[in-house]
Amino acid sequence: MKRPPVPLATAKSAPLMGVAEQLAFYLTVGIAIPAIIWSALRGIPLSSESIRLFLAELAACNAACWYSMRRLRTYARARLLSYVLPVNLACFGALLAIVSLARAPFSVTLYVPCALATLAISYLVTARIRHASPNLRHYVVPVGDVESLFEHSGFERAKSVDQLDKLIEERAVAGSIVADLHTDHSPEWERLFAKAALQGIPVYHYRLLEEAITGQVSINHLRENELGSLIPNLPYRALKRVSDVVFSVALSPFLVPALGLIALAVKLDSPGPILFKQQRVGFRGESFEMVKFRTMRVVDHETDEHARREQTITKDGDNRITRTGRFLRKVRLDELPQVWNILLGEMSWIGPRPEARELADWYEAEIPFYSYRHIVRPGITGWAQVNQGHVADLDSVKAKLRFDFYYVKNLSLWLDILIALKTLRVVVQGIGAK
Repeated sequence: MKRPPVPLATAKSAPLMGVAEQLAFYLTVGIAIPAIIWSALRGIPLSSESIRLFLAELAACNAACWYSMRRLRTYARARLLSYVLPVNLACFGALLAIVSLARAPFSVTLYVPCALATLAISYLVTARIRHASPNLRHYVVPVGDVESLFEHSGFERAKSVDQLDKLIEERAVAGSIVADLHTDHSPEWERLFAKAALQGIPVYHYRLLEEAITGQVSINHLRENELGSLIPNLPYRALKRVSDVVFSVALSPFLVPALGLIALAVKLDSPGPILFKQQRVGFRGESFEMVKFRTMRVVDHETDEHARREQTITKDGDNRITRTGRFLRKVRLDELPQVWNILLGEMSWIGPRPEARELADWYEAEIPFYSYRHIVRPGITGWAQVNQGHVADLDSVKAKLRFDFYYVKNLSLWLDILIALKTLRVVVQGIGAK
C-alpha cells in the first residue's frame, strides 16, 4: 500500500508522538487502570480465563482506535478532534456487535469504563499533537520553486547555509528543512542536507509538505515524481470494488425504506419524474447513465451546445431547485440511487465525482491532463466534495482537479475512511453542498 503524505508534526518534536510510548499510554490508561479499578471494586480477579479473554478484546479495540487516529493524522485537512468520537464508536461498536453475535463472555461494567477511558485518551493525545504542530518551524531553502510555501504559516526562509548550519549544531530545528530537491543546489547546501539527515532532522521535498497542507496535487505535469505511478494502487482498487458491492448489499435493508420515502417526497413536491438520469463520464473515460433523485423542476432541453452546458451547472441560489431538492442536496441524500450504479460497476462509494459529458468535454479542452481523473471509478462522495463543495466556474474546477489528483495519488483505505468521516460530518451538519 502506498505511503501516505508526510505529516507536519514529526515524532521527535511533538508530545506523546513516539509510537511505542503512545501505544503503551493508550493501553495503560485506557485498559489497564480501568480494569484494575473495576477488579478492586467488584472483587472479581483479572486472572480468570473469561476476563482475560475479554480484556484482550478490549485491548485490541483500544489499539485499533490508536492506530486509526494515527493513520488519519497523516493526511491533509483531517479535523482530527472531529473524528475521535466516530472512530472510537466504530471500534468499540464493532466489538460489541462481534461478542453479541458470537455470544461470547461480556461485562458491561468493564466495557463501559474502558471505552470511556480510551475515548478520553484519544481526545487528549489528539489535542496535544494538534497543539504542538503550530510550534514547528520549517526552514525553507530559497532555491528553486518554493515561493508558494510562504503563503502558509510555519515556514521560514533560510537566510544562509551558515545560519541553518548553526541551528543544526545547536539542535534548534524544531521541524524540518524543506527544499526543491528537483533543482540544482550548491555543494554547501548539499552537504547541509546530508548533515541534517544524519542528525535525524527531516529534509523534505517542498511538494510533500505543500500537499500535506493543501490536500491538493499540482497539475502542471503528469510526471512520475509528482504523482508516483500513473496507475494508482492496483491491489487496493480490486479490494475497493469488492467492498463496494458488499457494503451496498449489507446496507440494502436500510436503503430500500429510505429510498421509498424520499421518492414519495420528490413526487409530492413537484411534477415530473422521481429520478434524474444523465450521461456522465466515468471509469477510463467511458460514459454511463447516472441516476439520482430529481432536485430541480423540469425544464426544456436546450439544443445549443453552450446552453446545454449552462444547464448542467448548478449555480448559487439556483431557482430551479425545489424545496425538497434543496434539503436533499444539503444532506446529500439525492445521491442514494447511485447505489445502483455501484452495483453495476460504474461507480464507487468514494471517488472523484463524475461530470456531465458536456462539462467533461469542455474541461478536457481547457485543462491539461483533466482526463487523468478517470483512472479510478467515480464516487458518490469524494475528496474534492468534502473539502471544496460545489463548483461552477473553470478556476474552481482546476482547484477541484488538484483535489482529485491528491486522491488518486494517495488512494488507500485510510484516505477513504477519512473521506467517509468527512462526508458524515457534511450529512449531519448540512455543509458543503448546494
